[in-house]
Amino acid sequence: MSDQYAIIGNPVAHSKSPLIHMAFARQTGQDLVYGRLLAPEGAFVATANAFRAGGGRGLNVTLPFKGEAFRFATELSERARAARAVNTLKFEGDAIIADNTDGVGLVNDLVGNLRCAIANRRILLLGAGGAARGVIEPLLHQNPAQLVLANRSLEKARLLAQSFHRAFEACSYAALAGRQFDLVVNATSASLAGELPPLPPMVFARGALAYDMMYGKGETPFLAFARSEGAALLADGLGMLVEQAAESFFIWRGLRPDSAPVLKLLRQAQDA
Repeated sequence: MSDQYAIIGNPVAHSKSPLIHMAFARQTGQDLVYGRLLAPEGAFVATANAFRAGGGRGLNVTLPFKGEAFRFATELSERARAARAVNTLKFEGDAIIADNTDGVGLVNDLVGNLRCAIANRRILLLGAGGAARGVIEPLLHQNPAQLVLANRSLEKARLLAQSFHRAFEACSYAALAGRQFDLVVNATSASLAGELPPLPPMVFARGALAYDMMYGKGETPFLAFARSEGAALLADGLGMLVEQAAESFFIWRGLRPDSAPVLKLLRQAQDA
């Protein structure tokens, strides 16, 4: 019987993870099946335990359950501890081993696919929710010249910054006036609502990369704004999606798949 994996969330029908992981399995010759698991609100633990009891080997976790997955785990990686959120679960006997691959997925997309250096660059991270929390530590490990976290609620931004051992700046959007950055990452959910974070003009430095964690057909409002403001490079989060999946696959199977052809496949389907 093939090893069983799935993505658990609510909603989950839209997820591209089955396509990605089955492509990785074919590429690496792994015998596995990967499906979607819809968990009712308030029933994450019961749904995950039922999957595990049925022989499931691992889960990817998406909204709104990453915090619950953090509390569900019996063993946490350093990345999961820093993020206080989990997107990858591996079941080994009685152990529930948890990790967060979102941050390394972003870094691998930036450095590997987009050829965007992070070291010694000025980085602006927008938002103070789970998406931002999951990428802060991996970004800091790349030794940027500066990391600034901006959020509508300054208190929330400051509380998030205080929860990390390494210091970085937290501020309001208004406090960004007159400042410029080499890399601006949108980790807010504004693009899902067709909205734009309240960025001041001139925030993109010469040669800057604008990166939106959201993805879909056409430019998000954030990327359209970045283009109008003169950002040199624009990228959506599809590469991050594939790269975080590749890291999860490695955790589960001990093999690192080639992400490039899978990203190309998804990009072609998105642009069709």
